[in-house]
Amino acid sequence: MDLLIPIVVGVIAVLAIVGVLLAFAWRRVVETNTVHIVQSSRKTTSYGSNMPAGNVYYEVPSFIPLFGVTVIELPVNNFDLSLHGYKAYDKDRVPFELDLVAFFHISDTNVAAKRVANFNELKTQLQAVVQGAVRKILASHEIGLIMGDRSTFGNQFTEEVRAELLNWGVEPVKNLELMDIRDADGSKVIANIMAKKISHIDMESRLEVAKNRQQAETAEIAAKQEVDLRAEQAKQAVGERQAQQLQAVGIANEVSKQEIQAQARVTKEREMDVLGVETQRKAEIAKNAAIVEADQVKATDIIFAEGEKQKTILTAEGVLEQEKRKAEGIQVNGVAAADAQRLMLLAPVEAQITLAEKIAQLPEYQAYLVQIEQVKAAQAVGIANAGALEAANIKIIANSGDASTGIASIGDLLGSKGGVAFGALLEGFANTPQGAAALARLGVNTNEGGKTDAA
Repeated sequence: MDLLIPIVVGVIAVLAIVGVLLAFAWRRVVETNTVHIVQSSRKTTSYGSNMPAGNVYYEVPSFIPLFGVTVIELPVNNFDLSLHGYKAYDKDRVPFELDLVAFFHISDTNVAAKRVANFNELKTQLQAVVQGAVRKILASHEIGLIMGDRSTFGNQFTEEVRAELLNWGVEPVKNLELMDIRDADGSKVIANIMAKKISHIDMESRLEVAKNRQQAETAEIAAKQEVDLRAEQAKQAVGERQAQQLQAVGIANEVSKQEIQAQARVTKEREMDVLGVETQRKAEIAKNAAIVEADQVKATDIIFAEGEKQKTILTAEGVLEQEKRKAEGIQVNGVAAADAQRLMLLAPVEAQITLAEKIAQLPEYQAYLVQIEQVKAAQAVGIANAGALEAANIKIIANSGDASTGIASIGDLLGSKGGVAFGALLEGFANTPQGAAALARLGVNTNEGGKTDAA
């Protein structure tokens, strides 16, 4: 008995040491951005950062009864899923390839752990879900719409997979993005669409450049006309001002000369009066007074006449200048009206020329116009035929075909071909007893050769 106690104590000590060593060996600390889902015989618990159970657990091997566990490691940070070179079809079964990127987040690790055994299996299943959503949505739209509105389709992809991803405990972080769309092997549909778009952009650019160039040239012409007109008006104003100045100076010079001459004459006469004899002074004074008075009247009349003359000249020049300005204004308005009329008349012609050039560049549209003219011609012929038949009071019964075929048969009947057929009919009819008798009643005799002669 004394020997058994130490043995039991030793075994217990060994078991305790082994338990401690196993505890250290099985102890697990979950890394950041990772969740370990531990499945025991009774429950499932998630361990990791910000988890209620903490981030430490003991991974007891699953072969140990009651205490053994299984562990599934899943990331809690965002992860991406890519489709590269995925072959798809549009509404019209046009093949193309696309690249797509999706970003997901595991929202419920316990649900995810029930669905998959590891993270790689989860990504594989999610990829199948994304492929199904992409195939379903793209197959109901045309390739042109898919290329032109990628963001809208990204939203549709996301909404399509959102509900299904809840079954895996996963939710999308952002909308699925169409990174690239290109032609499949042997297809040129997307290349043709891009070429068509590029040519359309080039056409719009060239039209806009031509329009801007036309507006610039028109503005330059108008500005040049305005500058030239103002320059002419400035020259005219300067000339008029110079003429007025010259006229005023000339008038002042003439008036000054007249006054000097008058004063010189008066001075000379006064000197002669002083030198006259004293006996003749009174008579000369009276005479000189009369002469001075006459000279003053004459000078006044001359000055008044010159004033009237200058007034008449200035009035005539003013009227002349006014008429000249009116004539120039009429001329400028006439030129502007003529230019406007010319541009209005040229606008339809330029539009027709532009339309003709566009039609010349589109053989398909030319063929379409020719077909329309052919239909119009056939319609006109049919109307004419119907009118002719109505005027002739002819009824056509066509056993096969249409009215046009019946009309053609009538034409054959009235021609040489119809005459030969009618003669052959009469010949066969006369070779029968009944036919010969009927012809005889009509006054037609038949000879032995079967030929008919009119009575």
